[in-house]
Amino acid sequence: MKNFLVALVFFLTIFSAFSAEVLRNSAGKPVRYAGRFNGDKVVLQDYRPRAGEFRGVWVAVVENIDFPAHKTAYSFQQSFCRMLNNIKAAGFTAVIFQIRSNCDAFYPTRLAPWSRWLSGKEGSHIGKNFDPLMFMINETHRRGLEFHAWFNPYRVTNNTTLSPKAYLASLAPSNIARQKPHWVLCKRNKAGNQLFLDPGNPQVIDHLAAVVADVVRRYPVDAVHFDDYFYPYEKMGNEDAASFRLYNPRRLSLDNWRRSNTDSLIFRIRQTISRINLTQKRRVRFGVSPFGIWANKKDHPLGSLTGGKQTYSDLYADTRLWVKNNYVDYIAPQIYWNFGHNVAAYAALTDWWCRCVQGTNVKLYIGMAAYNGKVWNPNELRDQMRYNRMRKDISGAAFFSYRSFFGKESNPGASALLRYIRSSGRY
Repeated sequence: MKNFLVALVFFLTIFSAFSAEVLRNSAGKPVRYAGRFNGDKVVLQDYRPRAGEFRGVWVAVVENIDFPAHKTAYSFQQSFCRMLNNIKAAGFTAVIFQIRSNCDAFYPTRLAPWSRWLSGKEGSHIGKNFDPLMFMINETHRRGLEFHAWFNPYRVTNNTTLSPKAYLASLAPSNIARQKPHWVLCKRNKAGNQLFLDPGNPQVIDHLAAVVADVVRRYPVDAVHFDDYFYPYEKMGNEDAASFRLYNPRRLSLDNWRRSNTDSLIFRIRQTISRINLTQKRRVRFGVSPFGIWANKKDHPLGSLTGGKQTYSDLYADTRLWVKNNYVDYIAPQIYWNFGHNVAAYAALTDWWCRCVQGTNVKLYIGMAAYNGKVWNPNELRDQMRYNRMRKDISGAAFFSYRSFFGKESNPGASALLRYIRSSGRY
């Protein structure tokens, strides 16, 4: 009898852990697998996380989104350690910290000024002999977490009402955008002027490779991380016409030339990190977190069952190529939509990325929108994590961003996700 009861408990445990359920919306109807493109049902099962599951959290410094400016090294240290303690206790495994957001730096370097988001004023440090980046890496590693150094390669500023000339004049003298104004393009939109380094200028790629090499050589980072900002989200006009004439020896079409520019950047960074790894006997990884849709199937036969903006044709970032050619060690597509989204449904898009990484050496981490936990069904983020764990090709997730989990900005959906991570076991 005792053996029977043990076997029964074991069976019920296994059954409850792997029993399937159809995902339903607030009206009780099954959620469509790909919104308006496919009406199949979405099925969820519960799985424990695999050993080595990646759980990263983005810490954005631009506009001081997740981390405040500081006047002293001591206050910086106290604030960062509190943040790390929260991250560790919540079950995350990695910090993705933004060390370059606007051609600036959270570390001492001749290639860029101190970030305004560090001290409140570009070019000003918070301690003559204090190196914030080395402190952050050491404290992160001391807690058994990974430190991914997050760079925004091109951005000078999101939007400004100043003229390009006036804005560049306001920057610190060591900002490359001020030193090389001919490297800077301006995209005008309703909010003002968006300034960014010219992706088509080979000297810009040389500079960005030097920026990354400077960090990788001097600091024990675990990974270099790029975000989704390549060409602007708003459609380009003729802002780069001069570069197109000067730097197009293969006479590519404009769209193909722009894609080749971002391809060249990613490949160059891959080469830069690989050479340093070889000479220093290290294993620094390179990852990119692009906008979630590579291409829509209606526009490209290899695309996903989606209908939104496309990195391939709108942002000129051929993220699928980078995966297939192993230019990156991991890809973290920002799938910032819910299961019930009509044109970018979470399940269909996640499965497309699973197929994308198959046959490559690239790890797939899903970028998830923790901030949407304040407007979505409170169980949405939890269910997305459950779906991820059903897919063998998914090695983890990254969450945007820190403030969605802790303090005044925390929300019900993000809290439910943390409870699920704690209750399901952590490796």
